[in-house]
Amino acid sequence: MNFLIIGFVVISLIGSVMWVMPTKRDHFLAALRMEAKRLGFQVQLIKLTYPREKGEMQPRVLSTVVYRLLRGRIDQELHHNWNSWRIAKCETNACEGLLSGWGWSIGERTLDTKQLAVINQILAEVPDGVLALESTPVHVSAFWNERNDKDLVLIEHQLKALIEALV
Repeated sequence: MNFLIIGFVVISLIGSVMWVMPTKRDHFLAALRMEAKRLGFQVQLIKLTYPREKGEMQPRVLSTVVYRLLRGRIDQELHHNWNSWRIAKCETNACEGLLSGWGWSIGERTLDTKQLAVINQILAEVPDGVLALESTPVHVSAFWNERNDKDLVLIEHQLKALIEALV
C-alpha cells in the first residue's frame, strides 16, 4: 500500500512539472519575439477589431499580436495633420483603393493616390500571416499570426518602407 501512495505522489509531481514546462511553440515564440525586439519592434497582445465584413451584422474581434516600429521624430505640423489608418485582410464594402481581399477599419478616403499606391505595393508583398496593417503618427504596425519566423524580416522591410514613404 505504501508503494502505491509513493507511486501516486511521484506521478503527480511529474505531471505537475510537465504541465508547467514550455512547449515547442512557447520556445519558438520566445525566440521570435526576442529577435523582433533586437530588430526594434515593440510586441503587444491586442484585440483587433475588423471592419464589418460582407454579410455580417457585427465586426469580428480577434485577440492577436501586433508588431510595431516607432516612426521617430516627425515634423509637428505633419504629426497634427496625420491621416491614421488601419486595413485588415477581409471581405468588406469599405475597400476603396485597396487590393482585393483587404478592407478599411480606419481611414477610408483620407489618403491620396500616391499613398494608396505605396500601401498596395506593400499589400502585394505582405506575408500570408499578416492580418492587418496600421499607421499612426507614432508608429506603423503589423498584426501577425507568428507562424513563420522568416516573415519577420520581410515585415520589418515593409514597415520601414511605410515609415520612409510617410504613409
